Amino acid sequence: MKNSFDVIIVGSGPAGLGAAFYLAEHSDKSILLIEKSKISSGGLRNDCKQNYTFPVGFTTELWDEEEADILLQEVADHLKPDYVQQRNLDVYANRADKLGVKLLNIKQAHVGTDRAKGLIADLIKQLQDLGVTVALETAMTVIDYEKRIIELSTGDAVGFSNLVIAPGRAGYTWLQNIMDTLEINYSDNVVDVGIRVEAKEEYYPIVKDYYDPKFIFPGRVRTFCTNSGSAHIVKEKYETYYSVNGHAYSTDRKPNGLVNFAMLKTITLTDPVVSGHQFAEILGRMAMQLSGGQPMMQRIGDFRLGKRSSKETFNLDLYDFESTLKSSTPGDVSLAIPSKIMRDIWRAMKMLDTIIPGIMHPSTIIYYPEIKTYAIRPEFIDNHFCVKKNIYMIGDGAGTSRGITGAWASGIRAASGIVK
Repeated sequence: MKNSFDVIIVGSGPAGLGAAFYLAEHSDKSILLIEKSKISSGGLRNDCKQNYTFPVGFTTELWDEEEADILLQEVADHLKPDYVQQRNLDVYANRADKLGVKLLNIKQAHVGTDRAKGLIADLIKQLQDLGVTVALETAMTVIDYEKRIIELSTGDAVGFSNLVIAPGRAGYTWLQNIMDTLEINYSDNVVDVGIRVEAKEEYYPIVKDYYDPKFIFPGRVRTFCTNSGSAHIVKEKYETYYSVNGHAYSTDRKPNGLVNFAMLKTITLTDPVVSGHQFAEILGRMAMQLSGGQPMMQRIGDFRLGKRSSKETFNLDLYDFESTLKSSTPGDVSLAIPSKIMRDIWRAMKMLDTIIPGIMHPSTIIYYPEIKTYAIRPEFIDNHFCVKKNIYMIGDGAGTSRGITGAWASGIRAASGIVK
């Protein structure tokens, strides 16, 4: 590795890749891309669901539709999406409209968890062919801004002219430390809290016509990240708790006849608790204490009756499919989730059951917690996500995007500022 580079990019998720490709294709600058994992662990790695319609995946305060559409085409040129066909949306949209619910019509593509690793490897190979130096299993540990030097977990110290930081949502604490070191002001007052729903596909047949249907309900509740085909619930480890998530394999895998999706409510916090991550930690730790350190699951049939689920609940003949996250603890979600949040989500679930009858079947499982911390957003000093001279922060972790395509676009915007 050289002692210095014109640009160092920290993080090989979609934001970092977007910046790297733009710089490699539009300049002769020397570029180092570092990644702390063996492979990118961002949204490209898990499920790799892509949305190509504004505003999905974008932070609307920072973007307008015209610019987003232009950059989405650049994203598509690199990811080469195979768009999922959508049919019969008018039927569902008309039902939703009568209830004051909105169904978004999004252009989508889905790679699948099993194919994602190959896609990422191909993108990294393309960058290396363009002359980008890629260092995997290498983390940035210290920054000396005055000397324009970063220290790496390998023990190397590398100089830079420009530094692009794209750690993703999981890098919250690390990014906060960097901002504190650089004396950059930031905010963190929004969080999504909700449940993940798992049901038989026959009770949610819209997925045959629309892969990832996005419903917007009153009370700031929405569906998010729908998976079908070979669909599974997984748990994600945060510092003090597990959050659930969902993913699906590609069409190469045998379908299991299940579907899962999140029902999330957006919370905006004010004094005295203004940190979304702090609020998430509080809820996550409480859930772990009530469920023995694992995510909690409950059949809707039990929830309606006001009783907790037990191991027997998942063996009776009425409940005719097994949980795909067997490490979850049967319990009572209403004990763990704040009632104000659960009321709005439950109301949205009943609306959804009116639009798509069957999703509230007694066998349907709800998992908790599913928590999405938005970002720790710095104060930007220009339109290219510059936070301090020669320092740029991009992607979901820095609040410039909310998904794969938006993150890639934010990388392009930052890189174009460096080129200019």
